[in-house]
Amino acid sequence: MLKELLNECIEGNTLTEEEAKAAMDEIMQGKATESQIASLLTVLRFRGETVDEMTGFTRSMRDHVIRIPHCETNVIDTCGTGGDKSSTYNISTASAIALSAFGIKVAKHGNRSVSSKSGSADVLEKLGLSVQTSPEEAADSLAKQDMAFLFAPMYHVAMKHAVAPRKEIGFRTIFNLLGPLTNPANANGQVIGVFNKDYGMKMAQTLKRLGAKRAIFVTGEDGLDEITITGKTYVTELNGEAIEQYTITPEQAGLKRADMADIQVNNASESARLIEDIFNGEAQDGAKDILLLNIAAGLYVADYTASIKDGVEKAAKALENGDIVQQLQRLKNEKVEQQHA
Repeated sequence: MLKELLNECIEGNTLTEEEAKAAMDEIMQGKATESQIASLLTVLRFRGETVDEMTGFTRSMRDHVIRIPHCETNVIDTCGTGGDKSSTYNISTASAIALSAFGIKVAKHGNRSVSSKSGSADVLEKLGLSVQTSPEEAADSLAKQDMAFLFAPMYHVAMKHAVAPRKEIGFRTIFNLLGPLTNPANANGQVIGVFNKDYGMKMAQTLKRLGAKRAIFVTGEDGLDEITITGKTYVTELNGEAIEQYTITPEQAGLKRADMADIQVNNASESARLIEDIFNGEAQDGAKDILLLNIAAGLYVADYTASIKDGVEKAAKALENGDIVQQLQRLKNEKVEQQHA
């Protein structure tokens, strides 16, 4: 099957949604060879992926993911495609912790460092938080602590068949786009950082077809896969049936621009230290303000605030009141309790 579909692609044809799902099913089931997988990833990257293809691939990955057995009505995720090589601290992870301080259920989907200085799992360990929990423990943490970390390799076991070819070809592939679209807790609200703004619309259209209601896709003009503090951010917003594109700047949210150097780190330890400094009110404005922007995006997607500007004000107040650092301590205590259970 995959060989025939590869021939279609090499002839310049695109795959239908059904064909794309069938191709990914073969990969997920271990029926495709490593050279076939590498060939498909290369062809797609060279010509660009269609929404039909992304939808079919995502449907297959969702069929093969291990699900979280939770009972929550509304769950959000803050996850990025990665690969922006900006060496920033773990903004989306810090944002996930902060959002859970508002009582918003956050299922943070993430991994260890691949191309960055610090992956979300790496920094959570440095912060003293639980990482590799079982699906049942994740559901329990989501219910009791309002946050669970979903370590991607534990839930996407079928992805093991694509690990070697992805590593060998070395460039960013469709899997970077599919990961954020395949949250194991089936998050119905998402803030997704995208390495290239052109993919924001494709990903929004894909999630719309899959029945998602709220998501925003953000790309900084500086290449950051977060809402940036250095200039404007390109946003694609999915809200029900509507998809809208616009830009936002720090000034529109009442904040000042800052330099990239204010938010960069060299490793997971530095990232964790900076996050704790921000939570304790001891960091530079640039590092704090970019976090406020990204927390605000999560509050907006969760329908907690009517706008990102309102979200910045709410986030700043929670930071000043100590609500966020108290939530960090609760999550640390949870890990200690698990170790002694």
